[in-house]
Amino acid sequence: MIVFDEKNLVIFSVPKTGTTSIENAIGGKASLVVRRPPTMKHMPVGNYKRFFRPMDQEFGRDPEFMAVIRHPIDWLGSWYRYRFRDELIGQANSTRPHSFDDFVREYCKPDPTPFANVGSQFRFVMIRQHTKIGVDHLFRYEAQEAIRGFLVDRLGFNFTLPRLNVSERIPLTLSSPVEAQLHETKADEFWIWEQARTTAQP
Repeated sequence: MIVFDEKNLVIFSVPKTGTTSIENAIGGKASLVVRRPPTMKHMPVGNYKRFFRPMDQEFGRDPEFMAVIRHPIDWLGSWYRYRFRDELIGQANSTRPHSFDDFVREYCKPDPTPFANVGSQFRFVMIRQHTKIGVDHLFRYEAQEAIRGFLVDRLGFNFTLPRLNVSERIPLTLSSPVEAQLHETKADEFWIWEQARTTAQP
């Protein structure tokens, strides 16, 4: 989570959406950068509103919220590759023994086992019992220039976005039946990605 108090902006760190690159590029000029623990760095919007909104109101602040989300299949592929790394071999959350189809099928279950338990982008950015988008500026990860353009305009300084925390490029194939299952069971994930912006301006 990155806070620019003077610019009235909070940037949420949805996991596996490139926010470490944003943090690296602009964090030095932020009022606050939450890097650890992971539960704080990757705090969902609803939790922020529950715990920090009263403090914002106490100090007369009403920040706008920004987040980036990724196409669901691409996002799951990033998680799969990240958990495929050597350091996790033998651990419950390692994807090494499983195919990408296995991973996605398990993710589709109501209570996935640890290797496929990666959360939800939809739940991360939604509020009011998942009935309302909780951020003012929601971007698609795929629109990197739009993300940078928005931040340059909003923050008032130029920067480039480095590529950081890039997982090993393992070729992944998702079979048609499993992709159909994903669309059916996780329709909300595709819906929220469709709502995200691809341009710097609304």
